[in-house]
Amino acid sequence: MRRSARGYAADVPDSPPPAQDLDLKLVRCFTVVAEQRHFGRAATALHLTASSLSRQISRLEQLVGAQLLDRTPQGSRLTEAGEVFLPLATALLRSAHQATARARAAAQPARITIGYIANIIVTPALRELRRRHPDAEVRSVHLPWNEPRAALLDHRVDVAVARLPFPTDKLHVTVLYDEPRVLLVPMDHRLVGKESVTLDDIADEPLSRTLDPIWNAFWRVDPRPDGRPAPDGPLIEGTVEDKIELIAGGQAVAIVPAVARINSLRPDLTTIPLEGVEPSHVVLATRAGDHGRLVTAFRRYAEAHLTAPDPGSPEVGPPA
Repeated sequence: MRRSARGYAADVPDSPPPAQDLDLKLVRCFTVVAEQRHFGRAATALHLTASSLSRQISRLEQLVGAQLLDRTPQGSRLTEAGEVFLPLATALLRSAHQATARARAAAQPARITIGYIANIIVTPALRELRRRHPDAEVRSVHLPWNEPRAALLDHRVDVAVARLPFPTDKLHVTVLYDEPRVLLVPMDHRLVGKESVTLDDIADEPLSRTLDPIWNAFWRVDPRPDGRPAPDGPLIEGTVEDKIELIAGGQAVAIVPAVARINSLRPDLTTIPLEGVEPSHVVLATRAGDHGRLVTAFRRYAEAHLTAPDPGSPEVGPPA
């Protein structure tokens, strides 16, 4: 037993056991206390009594061989050892979660869930996967435009076919095809009738926006090539239908993928080709390092069968 810096005998062994003997439940307790900075609040979050939580932390400190937390009149604070241990403990819990999820996936190799967003057809690749792997349980799930990455990392889907941009860290992304971008306007808009428009033509047009800065930067072309910000339009916090209604009402215009043929459903709206901007990219995304049999097969079939829609096809749906 050794004496702590405060002068009392710390109940920790001189030779701590190896790290693999750590109890993940104890590690979880420590991270919650570190987050809450208060034993009482942490105990409530963990559905424990404060005395039970205190014993759990003491047990962890014994295993680690160092005092991790100091109690103060204001709550609790990390010791120097605790500051070092916290990020590693958080990573340990994350790795344990990923290990469990991957093991479950490996134990059920005949299941796969394909996520996709609006205006993207995945049917040809799904049909090929089912034909080639009749033993597999193949599901498809529609995803909101801003959820592909979260759905993958949360293991709600195994593959996402979506439209960039979205954060791609921890993902493996393959570009399937490109789509031109067009301007969506009401039928009585001053630009209706033009064969195409440029950013200069809409320099002062308010563009609808969301709370997602990555989405705004791409779909509003913000800032513009000359550095000017794109004019602000209404903030869309609801559904895509809300966005369409604002555009039909003349409150804003929007840049959308060319496949979003809204005028097929809304005769009061039309699209105009937008020149001078890069196309949007439809991609297949999976979790980085996921080389499962069905994931690998679906990627192969998607690359072969999911291509840019024919401009004359009847595909319809809401914009991105």
